[in-house]
Amino acid sequence: MVMENKKRQKETTEESSETTLESLIKSDNGDSVEEYESLNWTGSFWDYVAMLEQNPKVARNSYQRLYDMVMSHGTEEFTYCKRQHVKYKFFEGLGDISIYGLEENLMEFMDILKSASRHYGPERRVILLHGPVGSSKSTIVTALKKGLEAYTRTEEGALYSFSWKLTDKDGNDTVVPCPMNEEPLKLLPDDVRGEIINKLNSKAADDDYKLKLDGALNPVNEFYYNQLMEIHGGDYRKVLEHIVIRRVTLSEKNRVGIGTFQPKDEKSQDATELTGDINYRKLAEYGSESDPRAFDFDGEFLVSNRGLIEFQEILKLQTEFLYDLLGATQEHRVKPRRFNQVPIDEVILGHTNNAEFEKLTNNKFMEALRDRTIKIDIPYLLKVGEEKKIYDHFYNQKTVNKHIAPHTTYLAALFAVVSRLEESSKQDMSIVQKAKLYNGQSVHGFTDEHVKEMQEESPKEGLYGGVSARFIQNQFSNAIVNPRMGAKSLNPFMLFAQIREGLKSYSGFNNEDDKKNMMERLESVEKEYDRIVKREVQQALSSSEEAIKATCTNYIDNIVAYIQDEKVTNLVTGKEEVANEQLMRSIEEKIGISTGMKDDFRREIMNYMGGLAAKGKEFKYDSNEQLYKALEKKLFEDTKDSIKLSALAQDTATVVDKELLEKIDALKQRLVTSFGYDDDSASDVLTYVGSIFARGDADEDED
Repeated sequence: MVMENKKRQKETTEESSETTLESLIKSDNGDSVEEYESLNWTGSFWDYVAMLEQNPKVARNSYQRLYDMVMSHGTEEFTYCKRQHVKYKFFEGLGDISIYGLEENLMEFMDILKSASRHYGPERRVILLHGPVGSSKSTIVTALKKGLEAYTRTEEGALYSFSWKLTDKDGNDTVVPCPMNEEPLKLLPDDVRGEIINKLNSKAADDDYKLKLDGALNPVNEFYYNQLMEIHGGDYRKVLEHIVIRRVTLSEKNRVGIGTFQPKDEKSQDATELTGDINYRKLAEYGSESDPRAFDFDGEFLVSNRGLIEFQEILKLQTEFLYDLLGATQEHRVKPRRFNQVPIDEVILGHTNNAEFEKLTNNKFMEALRDRTIKIDIPYLLKVGEEKKIYDHFYNQKTVNKHIAPHTTYLAALFAVVSRLEESSKQDMSIVQKAKLYNGQSVHGFTDEHVKEMQEESPKEGLYGGVSARFIQNQFSNAIVNPRMGAKSLNPFMLFAQIREGLKSYSGFNNEDDKKNMMERLESVEKEYDRIVKREVQQALSSSEEAIKATCTNYIDNIVAYIQDEKVTNLVTGKEEVANEQLMRSIEEKIGISTGMKDDFRREIMNYMGGLAAKGKEFKYDSNEQLYKALEKKLFEDTKDSIKLSALAQDTATVVDKELLEKIDALKQRLVTSFGYDDDSASDVLTYVGSIFARGDADEDED
């Protein structure tokens, strides 16, 4: 009986599991059916005309559609170094292929698209993305491709072409799609087409782009059009009765409106890959190579019509290919074999690295291409916060099934950025401080004006030198799977070790001096980590957040009274007293503010408060990094005697002092609850910080 019940229970469980999976498969697909019908809509030519009456943008060109696609996701304005910038939300909403921190470069790209959509000239150029390896050039193009695919599946981005309703030689009705998905209005005579375009443009706002439609039909369409014109005695309106308008969704996979060309070995390159070729099976049917029906319009230029073509490593093209490329850019035409030039409508995007671009600039035979190219630099990121977003996305507890210790992704991003920076001409600025300033962080003694000066001083920063995000990702991957690093959490110590190993075999170094310099920059990041974790332990040992806030409020009240030569209320006695110099100096001395510098520092804090107030922001205890650090050290000094710091370096199993052990455990728990550590990483940090104090490496005010 028991066995029977167990068997029945098992069968029920299996049935339940099966039903759950089945329900997922058989769930209501009404939405998908409706979507399918929408994406596969067909209608008459007159249905299309009615559609244009309601929305002229249905007939926009490839540049206009691409621009609208990006803009449809919205924008966000922000200020950086006192300059207004625009962030295009499209580029950050793409999961694994999201683009971070290239706002200025993407603004330049969007300005080009906007200008091209208004027929100001860039539409007759190759847009060339240039930068070091791993700088997101191909990722940007991939993002645009996927964006277009998704956009044409929406009502806003709907795109239409046509097919021919014909009767074959056996008397059977057949439907033949336009091989290049051309705009249906091209079926109209030039004069009629011009009148319609003018009427549609009359509805556009003054600052909006205008529709423009030039060029004849492709050879296949022209063949069928002329045949039907002959049948109908030259009445083009009757020819239009043979037209079925159909919706088109762009797809790289299906080679519809999105093409990719990658140069192969020089000996195997074939121009027909771009412009199509004779189909010899069809030739047997149609009898002549001059019959367009025997031609396969499957070259990348032809399949990309109405959308976008990507040229990977574009500067590796053979010279013979350049003629097709130049014609496609300047004239918007390509020359298939045995046919007249065919008009095309597509955005031409290429990308190349530094080495290949230098060849272009030094090659006199490439002068025509240089003249028809708009170069957009895509450098490595120079903002730590933006670089960090990349690693946060790929390396978190969900993706790697490990606890990611605090600061791990930040320090990875920091090293990546400092590896790319040029040394500042300012003698008192470290490479880490420069990275912080670029990141919008406060660094004592420097302002936004200094950031602007440094950017002007190093205009090519990020384009040459440094490691790519791809290199850092490789080190993350190695640290995660390395059996010698079998800890439950991924921490900065593991990452530093892996980066150091990676740099030993890094191919991007020109000489030993480069390698030595990069190792020194890694050491500067390791020192920054020392400062971070010592500070966290200080915070954990210090009083509560309320105590820091109270100390900050007291300090601010006193410096305001001091600067304005007023009195301050004593919080204990309630009496009006002069500013407490002893209190102010006890805080300022913790960060090396000398007596001679105290007035300047106090005014700096006052000005900073005024700047925040002007922006409608409130000054908080952690608003100014220098002051926050001083407050922590002040409270740390007041409480550090409660625990022997060198004891942190000991194995807790060897600690015999029960009271001390309880304090260490409490400290560890505070790191877990307040700073995001787990037990393993908290123990590692305490041991590490304890060793710093034990060997006397900390500054006196940090003991």
